[in-house]
Amino acid sequence: MAFTSHSSPAALFVLFLFTTHLNNYLSARKILSSEFHTDTDFIRTSCNATTYPDLCFATFSSYASEIQANPKMLATKSLTLALNTTLSASQTLTDLCKTQGLKPNEAAALHDCVEEISDSADEFTSAALTDEDTCMDGFSENAMDEDIKAAVTTAIEKVAQMTSISLSFVNQYAGSK
Repeated sequence: MAFTSHSSPAALFVLFLFTTHLNNYLSARKILSSEFHTDTDFIRTSCNATTYPDLCFATFSSYASEIQANPKMLATKSLTLALNTTLSASQTLTDLCKTQGLKPNEAAALHDCVEEISDSADEFTSAALTDEDTCMDGFSENAMDEDIKAAVTTAIEKVAQMTSISLSFVNQYAGSK
């Protein structure tokens, strides 16, 4: 479609806005790219600002070429991975509920954790961090099976850590706007 002197002023304005935003995006991208020598440099720098930098870098460095030096992509990927971690933990806890020979207090605590982690998946943005403590309260008794307690602790801690990382990236992205 060629623009002529009879072209709509609105269409010309839209084209102008598009090219302006595209040029701004490309300029910002060039600045970001020159700031980081590799895509993993961006990931490492971003992860260093989180509470769990080693876990963060180990998790996100494999996505460096997809994320590049784009804070929005990093925040989006972190939300996806944190939700997937929450869903995985929910499945792990559900499977543990099916363990033969659970004591009644272990079964009750596991069912509470499954409910809490399901709520975390449903209310993802902040509930995962607060539900961690609620879930672990049921395992504070000494009579609990240590293997089950360890499996629950591992699953819940990973959810809390990934959620913390994700919230850090979302806040970094929101702060850069």
